[in-house]
Amino acid sequence: MENEFKTDRTYIMDLAMLNTYNAKGCESCNRRFNLGDSVVMAVGGWGDSFAKLIHKEDAVFDKRTNTYYERTYFHSMRGKE
Repeated sequence: MENEFKTDRTYIMDLAMLNTYNAKGCESCNRRFNLGDSVVMAVGGWGDSFAKLIHKEDAVFDKRTNTYYERTYFHSMRGKE
């Protein structure tokens, strides 16, 4: 079996995460999170190099880099290749 680093993890928003991350909400769509939402840590064009928690439907998983990207950021990066 191949030992491979995987970052394609989806989290389900629970009460602890909701209390921690809901003050700002989703970086991608600016909506608040709800209990039970599927969320991922994704890289985006929000001005710093840190991954942020966003709704999974606002993210794209790149198998080449094993990283989630914010959807519009990912498509803008692909256009530059």
